[in-house]
Amino acid sequence: MITWLRVVLLFCAGMGAAAQFGKVSVLFHAWEGVYPQGGAALGFLVSLVSLMGVLLGLLVGMVVTRVGFRRTLIWALVAGAVISGLEMLLPPLPVMLVLRALEGLPHLAIVVAAPTLLAEITDDRSRPMAMTLWGTYFGVTFAIYAAVGPWMLGVGGVQLVLATHGGFLLVMAALLWALLPDDRAVPDGEVAHPGERLGLRMILDRHATAYSSPFIAASGVAWLFYAINFVALMTVLPTFLPEATREMQMTLLPLVGIVSALTLGALALKLFRAVPVAIAGYIMAAASVVLLVLAPGVVWVPAVLFIAMGFMQSGGFASVPQINADPADRALANGVLAQMGNVGNLSGTPILLAMTGAFDFAGLVVFSVLFYGLGALVHILAARMRAGRVLGAA
Repeated sequence: MITWLRVVLLFCAGMGAAAQFGKVSVLFHAWEGVYPQGGAALGFLVSLVSLMGVLLGLLVGMVVTRVGFRRTLIWALVAGAVISGLEMLLPPLPVMLVLRALEGLPHLAIVVAAPTLLAEITDDRSRPMAMTLWGTYFGVTFAIYAAVGPWMLGVGGVQLVLATHGGFLLVMAALLWALLPDDRAVPDGEVAHPGERLGLRMILDRHATAYSSPFIAASGVAWLFYAINFVALMTVLPTFLPEATREMQMTLLPLVGIVSALTLGALALKLFRAVPVAIAGYIMAAASVVLLVLAPGVVWVPAVLFIAMGFMQSGGFASVPQINADPADRALANGVLAQMGNVGNLSGTPILLAMTGAFDFAGLVVFSVLFYGLGALVHILAARMRAGRVLGAA
């Protein structure tokens, strides 16, 4: 019972990290009212958090193995709460942008430390379900903001949104401080060596070694092709849906992905290992995009795409502890995943907008089929490389 209470609290910590995006992106119109002269610079309120992930994702994975997973998580939650408190003051836009950039650091620390702890505190039987739950933290958080955000804005404006976020992070920090076991010594892994001095040369070497490792890099590099599609499709796909059902579909489709991950994805992980589940998700997603061409306007076809995303979420996060046995390597793998996810979030929408601008709906089809296919290919090639290394070591 205590294990699953910890799992739920770690999931809630992840929701706090997702809220660092959701409190701005889902309620963006309200921020436009706060900074009416902001213009295009307002976009940086979202992208600066992602940019920190692009620049520092793997480095944070290295730091976490040295500081300790529990200690890092608790301090990140407290730091995130402090930053939310400062944001409540609604300072001038340049100061707010600095705060948003700084907010990227606790965000990264949470999304690296929490899933690594999830893998540590669960056994082989319960771990796939725990990681599947973790994979839904962004979607659940955004759905909550979409549902209750307008009410919060009506009651207390953006300041209430920021206050509740900061308070939530503090409550999570207190509960996890009380309930998580103390950090234990982290052994050296394949790539992460917690005892080594963290210098520039070592950081660069570890980046090269991690990204060349089919164990450390596989889940994150494949995740790039999930992320590059997800945000882009959420932005551009509505344009190509029937106007009569567009609003309903874009409200329900993300929920379809969440339910798919928690049901079909979790069931698949009981029957198969995580990597084949993820590969099936990428292939199913590519096929569903082709089906959008063959059956235009059919309401249920986009749902197949989001069901496939549920498999990618379940298999993607569950593959990290299955591929990497050592906690240090898991932390690095989660760092790669965070880094690549942010690269996808930043780059996907402008690429897709350029392709649909040039080729209309055909551009969307080529974009999604290509990148979903690359996601499957990364997992397939990495699995072959891992098998070759295991055979070579035998």
